[in-house]
Amino acid sequence: MPKVSLLNVSGEEVGEIELNDAVFGIEVNEHVLYEAVKNQLANKRQGTQSAKTRAEVRGGGRKPWRQKGTGRARQGSIRSPQWVGGGIVFAPKPRDYSYKLPKKVRRLAMKSALSSKVENNEIIVVDKFNLEAPKTKDMINILGSIKAGKKALVVTAENDTNVIKSSNNIQGVRTATVNTLNVYDILKYDSLVITEDAVKKVEEVYA
Repeated sequence: MPKVSLLNVSGEEVGEIELNDAVFGIEVNEHVLYEAVKNQLANKRQGTQSAKTRAEVRGGGRKPWRQKGTGRARQGSIRSPQWVGGGIVFAPKPRDYSYKLPKKVRRLAMKSALSSKVENNEIIVVDKFNLEAPKTKDMINILGSIKAGKKALVVTAENDTNVIKSSNNIQGVRTATVNTLNVYDILKYDSLVITEDAVKKVEEVYA
C-alpha cells in the first residue's frame, strides 16, 4: 500500500497515512483517462452553434444571368455557397454533444487519475482545515505551508463553507467535495490537496 505523509495546516508532518492499493495504487490506464476527459469536455459543450444553409438564406430565387453566351461560368443562384452572402455548406446546427461512458470505465478513470497523483508525488493529505471564518489570507498561508503547487485542487469530505469562500479569490485554486470530484479537475491541477476524511470517503466509494 502506498504511504504518504499526513500534514497539518502548518505544513508539519503529524503522521503517515496508508492509501488503499485498489484506489491509489493501480497501474495508470492513459487511454481510459483520455476517454474520460474527452467525455467530460463534450458534455460541457453548449451545442448552440448555428449557421444558415443555402435553403435558409434570404434571396437568390432568380437566376443571375442566362445559362449560355455570357462568357461567364454558369450560375443558378446568388446564394450558392461560393457567393459572398451565400449559404454555408454542411452548416452547423444546434445539437447535443453529450454522451455516457460505461460505469466501469468511469470508475477505472477515477482510480487511474488518483493513482497518477500518488505516482507523481502530487498528492498532499491534510488532517483537517481549521478555518474558523472565511479568510483568503489564511488559505494562502496554508497552501504555502503545505507546499501546494500554483494550481491546486482542494478536496474536502463535505461542503466546507469556510474553505470554499477562502479559496474562491485565489487564482489557480479550485475546491471540490468527494461527490463532485472528477477526472478532468484531478489531472488539470498540479497538486491534489485532500483531507484525511475525504481520502477515507473516496476509498469507501471506489475500493
